[in-house]
Parts: sequence; C-alpha cells; structure tokens
Amino acid sequence: MPEDIRPDRRAFIRQQTRPLPVPSLPEITLFQADEVTPLWLMTEADMTRDRLSPPFWAFAWSGGQALGRYVLDNPHIVRGKRVLDIASGSGLVGIAAMQAGAASVLCNDIDPYAEAAVALNAEQNGVTLAFTGRNLLDNGPPEADVILAGDICYEKGMTDAMLSYFRRAAGQNIEVYVGDPHRSYFPTSGLSKLADYDILTNADIEDATVKPASVWKLET
Repeated sequence: MPEDIRPDRRAFIRQQTRPLPVPSLPEITLFQADEVTPLWLMTEADMTRDRLSPPFWAFAWSGGQALGRYVLDNPHIVRGKRVLDIASGSGLVGIAAMQAGAASVLCNDIDPYAEAAVALNAEQNGVTLAFTGRNLLDNGPPEADVILAGDICYEKGMTDAMLSYFRRAAGQNIEVYVGDPHRSYFPTSGLSKLADYDILTNADIEDATVKPASVWKLET
C-alpha cells in the first residue's frame, strides 16, 4: 500500500461498501455501495471541508462498464501497452486493461478517496495499478500508448477540457477510447463509434436498471 493512502480512507470504504461483481463485467469485483444516499451523507463532511467530488468511486458507472467490457472483449487495444485510465473513479477500466494484458496502467483521479478505492479494488482483483492524483488536464499528455476514459461527459466544462486534452494526446500518437451512456454533453463529432451495449446498472445512480452505452475512439 502506498504510504500516502490514509488507512482511515481504506477503512471507510470497507465499512461503507462491499465487494460485488460488476453487473456487466462479472470477471471484475469492486467495492461498491448498495445505496447512494447513506454514502453521500457519510462523505458530506469531507466533501465540504476538502472540496471533494461526490463518491463516484463507489459505483460501477455505465460508461465505465461499457468501456471495460470492450477492453476485455478486444484485448489487442491494450495488450503490451502503457495505459492511462483518466478520471478513473473505482479503477474499473484500469483493472479491465490489466486483465486484458496491458504492460502497465496509471489510474488518475483528483478525489483522494479514489486512490484508496483503486488500491483496494486492485488488490481484490489481483492486479497492480499505479495512481496519481494530479490534475493531468493542466499538463501535456503522459508517457502512454492508450488513454481510456469512462463516463467523463456529465458536465460541459469537464467534457471540453477532456476533449482538448485528448486531442493533444492524439497529436502524440496516443490512442484514446471513451465509454459513454449518451450523456447530454457527449460530442457529436470527432469520434468513431466502435460498439453499443445495454449495461446493467444501479437505478439509484442512473434513470434505469439497463442503460444503453457506447464505446468510441477519438479520430486522428
């Protein structure tokens, strides 16, 4: 366990979630919350004090599930490559990449609870994931061959920043794959659709128990 992961965050995640198979990727088990509201309330004090994001790391979001499913079904896109799982949340997509044979995976999320969640979920699935909490969008693309991004289009500002970052990465011959459940801010141009899925999800976090989602590749 990296020294900078606070043990209390790991303990908190173990107390408020439990290991469950990912609905559309039963090959992967994550520490997940059964209900949204209790966990949101438990983290509210930290969120207010530290300006943290809501606990996205506690759920298997449909865009991430779709992208993880695509990676497992098409391992050649990551096999032997250096992968960045950006806005990683639980680390679901990064775990899928390691299971598919990636040489290495760097997970990135600015929420410090996500670092603990990624560490726990990596251990749970017997893989090794590196982690950085830096805001990568303010810098140039890292040393990577592939960028994977699940469910990043829930806000316009974030979507625009991510797409700008992805275009810079594509200019350095980094392949970019995005999983999205048809969010309002998902761009309508500049990406090629690779697959469609009907993703099993939690009705507490989505508007249905089955959510259509697609996987796209950034055009170069």
